[in-house]
This record gives sequence, structure tokens and C-alpha cells, in this order.
Amino acid sequence: MLRRVIIDLRSDTVTRPSAGMRRAMAEAEVGDDVYGEDPTAQRLERTVAELLGKEAALFVPTGTLANQIALLLHCRPGDAVVVGEGTHLMAFESGAAAAWAGVQFSVAGQGGLFDVAELERSVNPPIDLLPRTRLVVLENTHNRAGGAIWPEQQARAVSDRARALGLGVHLDGARLWNAAAASHIALSELAGIADTVSVCFSKGLGAPVGSALAGSRDAIRDARRLRKMMGAGMRQVGVLCAAALYAIEHQRDRLREDHQLARKLGAGVAALPGLSVHPVDTNIVLIDVALRSAAELVSRLRTLDVLVNAVSPTRLRAVVHRDLEAAHIDAALGALARA
Repeated sequence: MLRRVIIDLRSDTVTRPSAGMRRAMAEAEVGDDVYGEDPTAQRLERTVAELLGKEAALFVPTGTLANQIALLLHCRPGDAVVVGEGTHLMAFESGAAAAWAGVQFSVAGQGGLFDVAELERSVNPPIDLLPRTRLVVLENTHNRAGGAIWPEQQARAVSDRARALGLGVHLDGARLWNAAAASHIALSELAGIADTVSVCFSKGLGAPVGSALAGSRDAIRDARRLRKMMGAGMRQVGVLCAAALYAIEHQRDRLREDHQLARKLGAGVAALPGLSVHPVDTNIVLIDVALRSAAELVSRLRTLDVLVNAVSPTRLRAVVHRDLEAAHIDAALGALARA
């Protein structure tokens, strides 16, 4: 009997560990990380810090936790944080910023990215009755903006102005690997605009779990305590860190292929009646639906063994990842045409 093939375009988090990654996990040298004795965790943290041009890094189980620790490092309850429209910190972290750091958000610009003038309009003046603005967050690539990459000069100008205003800068770089692969700019250059940076291993890189937070030695020392406080002090975590190391060392080059397949998907969708596509920067394709509701199209595609997400009543999101090949994209386009 032929195996039923499901083409899963919901997210790049749905990947399965490769055979080489599973071997690396099984053979990982481990120790008790709470005691600072896991050599694989230490190697991963050194590797990430070096790649990002930071003094130190800390492995954490999720990107949400990395971002929440960053908020706790930079802010105090009642502070305001400037973000772009639809930022992950505000939209997809279950209200954690309010629950743990006690901060509120000021949204700058439209579409996820913003410039210096839009930043300045979102910073509160130093009046006691207003929340004190303490932090600016950039998301690169920007999920809800369709995997958009921050233009390097724009990101640097925003960062420079934020620092001139006495604000901290955090970079939510969950898909910073994709930004580096698409722009051909070194990770350390992209991360150099920020005081703290989070990166994810379980999205484009294809590891089963894990993120990291990088910054100064002092910041990461405090972050390690906050990680323990928030219930994420782990023991023989090298089993997970080995997967992240394998992904960094063996699976980063695949990201460019993901981007090519995403462009192929976008071009194919644009040729279909009733559908339009946003510009494709990396591995995320946003599809606007004119002829029916997005939810209805998601349901019809599911019957054709293609999985996508509806992110609004009229918009679909499709994400290309390492478990997909050109034939899968062709099949998905055929299903879209039929649906």
C-alpha cells in the first residue's frame, strides 16, 4: 500500500529530525547543566555567541522563553516596549509580557517594520504619569510580515536612535538564520544592532526543540538565573543541544533552497485566479484570498492532503521547510488550483 503523503505548509516547526541529527542526539556527551557540567550545552552556547558576535549565550527550550527573559533583563513592571505591528512578542506569546515582565507595548509603523521617525513617535516623553519607554524590539525575519527581512541600514538607524534615546535594543531573531542566508550578511552583523538577541533552532534549522539568548556576559549570567526562576533549569540538556549543534553545522545551507521553493510557490500562486501573493523574502508565503474565506480554503485543501494556516479571514500563510522538495510544491499548487 502506498503511503499517504501530507504536504504540511503550516510552519517550519513541523520538521522531523534527520537521521544524522538523531545520531548526534543519541551520542551526545552530557552532564548536569544546572551545575554547569554539560559539555554539549557549553559548546552550543559558545558557538552561538561566536556566530552572533556576543560575549555569551544561553540555551533555552523555547523562543518565547528567550524573549521573555530578554524583557525581564531590560524592563521593570509598568515600562513600555516599542515593537513593530504584529510582532511575535505581542501577538503569539499568550500575553506573557504582561504576566511576567509587566510591560505594555507601543506599536511603531505598519506592516512590522518601522523607521526612525516612527520609533520617535512611539517613545513616551519622560513624564511621570506615562509608562517609561525602556526597550525597542526588532523582529528579523518578521513572521506576520511574511518573513520580511529588515533592511540593514534601516535596522541600524533605528538601533542607533534607540540607544541615543537611552533605550535598550532586543532582536527577536527566531528566523535570523533565514535573514542571513537570504541577505548574505553575516549573523554577527545582523545581531550587532542589538544588546540581546534570541535565535531559534526548531524553525528553519529543523531541530526538534530549542532557542538561545545571547548578549553580554553580565546579561547572560542574569538570564541563567531567570531561566531557573521560570522553571527551565534543565539537567542532561546536551541531548537537545546536540540537535541544535547538528542543525547549525549541517543544515543551514538548506535555507537557501527553502527560499527558492518559497519563491516558486509564490509565483505559482500568483498565477491562480482569485489569489494574490505578498513579496517573498525568505521561506514564508502570504496568500490573500478573494473568492472564498481563508478558513474554507484551508478546509478544502486539507481534504487534498495539503495543510496551511489561515492567519486572517482573507489570508493564508504557507511556510517552506527542509522536509519539502520541489515536487511537494508542485503538488500543493495543483491542490490550490483544484480547491
